[in-house]
Amino acid sequence: MNELVYPQHYRLMETRLQERLDNGTTRCNLCAWRCRIGHGQRGFCQAHVNRNGVLYNLSYGIVSAMEIDAIEDKPVRHYRPGSRVLSVGSYGCSFRCSGCHNLDISWGVQALDGLARGQSTEAYLSPEQLIKIAKEQGVDGIAFTYSEPAVWLEYVLDVSHLAHQAGLYTVYVSNSFVTREALELMRGQVDVLCSDIKSLDEAFYRDLCRVSDVQQVLDSIHFAAQSGIHVENRTNIIPGKNDDMEMLTNIARWIHNNLGSDSPWHITRFFPAYQLAHIPATPEDILWRAHDNARRVGLTNVYVYADKGCDCAKDNAPVVDFVSGQAMEQLHAVKKCSASCCGDEGILLKRYEQAAVSATDCSVSD
Repeated sequence: MNELVYPQHYRLMETRLQERLDNGTTRCNLCAWRCRIGHGQRGFCQAHVNRNGVLYNLSYGIVSAMEIDAIEDKPVRHYRPGSRVLSVGSYGCSFRCSGCHNLDISWGVQALDGLARGQSTEAYLSPEQLIKIAKEQGVDGIAFTYSEPAVWLEYVLDVSHLAHQAGLYTVYVSNSFVTREALELMRGQVDVLCSDIKSLDEAFYRDLCRVSDVQQVLDSIHFAAQSGIHVENRTNIIPGKNDDMEMLTNIARWIHNNLGSDSPWHITRFFPAYQLAHIPATPEDILWRAHDNARRVGLTNVYVYADKGCDCAKDNAPVVDFVSGQAMEQLHAVKKCSASCCGDEGILLKRYEQAAVSATDCSVSD
């Protein structure tokens, strides 16, 4: 592949899934919001911007966090157990979860605003540089995590292609609020999907995640499994929010009926964070009751985590610790695209903060 596909220096990259609409806006088809975005504006995730009718990914190659983990920490237990992954994340997310532990990364407002202005000094790694680091560190795979990988899918796909050439596997840690078109692009590129099933209650997703389409999430998980991607699911149980035992049992039943009796389910403990800081950590007996009920409905691989609730990036080593030589020169250089970008008046609009933005319409449809 050539330099245009794998840029050695930061630049805006065209969004892989976009369609121009008759009203002058462009639709992003990476996630189920399917945002319709006008010139100079960004979608819900804040990582894709419309410039003169073409959508560009702001965060291509921008790495917010990096760490070496056991694959079991993702959590994934039935794909290459005992192997190690290089975990990487960027900025932006298709959810706005009230209990998020990774706010600075998942929402990434400050970092993405800086990229939009051409003023950012966030770390940039080309796909080849990331693969080089993975090989130097002796890991077995690369995990895209900490923020929703769909928002920098262009980079995920490029890295995954090179990873397979280098004998590395890839893990995609996701909320699965993604489109079928995005999943089709991942087929043959992403080896493992570790997905959240947060609840089966529309009200939970609407109140805590700002979306209300549970079926979209379930359909995406099912389609990924049908596409040959190894799937494992996780539910973080929050007291008073999604701890209804009948609902949790129905999650286990859905996994059993749609993915198979041996499909893993990871049950994790909630810890106070952000707008849910007033809610205490989940009592361990609730976790084990959910576990026992899942076994009763026929799931054979059910795991309880009482010590951690998320694949968080709080204690990660700085990206600079993994980089040496020539790459260091560009790691924290000011990120300016070679093309002329939109001004602050349009490019910095935030769909989730300004309710009345006529040219940007993010609606859930698939």
